[in-house]
Amino acid sequence: MKNTIAVLALSAFFTFSACKKSETTNITTNVETQTDQFSVDSIKVNDSIKLNDSLKIKYSSKMLVFPTIKDKKLLDSIYFGDKNVQDFSKNGLLSLLEKNKNEYFNNIKKDSKDWISDMKFAQEWYSDLGMEMKSNMNDYLHVQYSWGSYEGGAHDNYGYSERVFDLKNNKKVELTDITSMPKNKLEALLMKNVNKMNGGASDDKGEINNSEMLLVETIPATQNFYFDDKNLYFHYSPYEITAFAAGDITIPVSWQDLDGTLTPQFKERMKIK
Repeated sequence: MKNTIAVLALSAFFTFSACKKSETTNITTNVETQTDQFSVDSIKVNDSIKLNDSLKIKYSSKMLVFPTIKDKKLLDSIYFGDKNVQDFSKNGLLSLLEKNKNEYFNNIKKDSKDWISDMKFAQEWYSDLGMEMKSNMNDYLHVQYSWGSYEGGAHDNYGYSERVFDLKNNKKVELTDITSMPKNKLEALLMKNVNKMNGGASDDKGEINNSEMLLVETIPATQNFYFDDKNLYFHYSPYEITAFAAGDITIPVSWQDLDGTLTPQFKERMKIK
């Protein structure tokens, strides 16, 4: 169920309808990386409204803009293939973020009419959507999408989606582009390596102990992955494979672990020996 929430939150990044403009808006833009071959820009919208003395709502959303990428299929994939995203320019995407913001505020206003007067103490709710370029290595572009929200309850929720794009072949990278290892063997490696990287679970000696908080018998080899020159990494959001207290979990699988199964094209391009 939490996986579904994460997918819906990220999908909502790109699908919204026009609504009434809210009270205050702070919009920023900046160029993060600029070269002759590749450039990336970004836009961000921050806003907040106060519904009454008990409830303040904050909204923040950041989206990347890729002015040098012209292939529509690749751009569609970067923006989750949403049919409402037809204008990939900075102005077009900024208009989308404004619609996103207004939709969020209007939905909260509508849904809170029946219960907001019964709130017993002051609360601050929020929605935060992000998009970050993590790396561009050998023309493999790694983009991380994130979401966080709080709308009452014991704690907030958050999650991540990792995507890698092949800028040479204008496509999203799939696991089969990297390795031919059977799924069951890859999942066995994930279980073996679950305690090798970050997570909120640790024992009294401070050693990582994510395996103690697993909610699944098999760790799935998902499409939520990225890589660098040493490892393939699988990223799991809270509740996806562990309890919320463990936080988000990243599990590495080394190129040595995948030896003999790496595709020749990927191995050559990443200069893996």
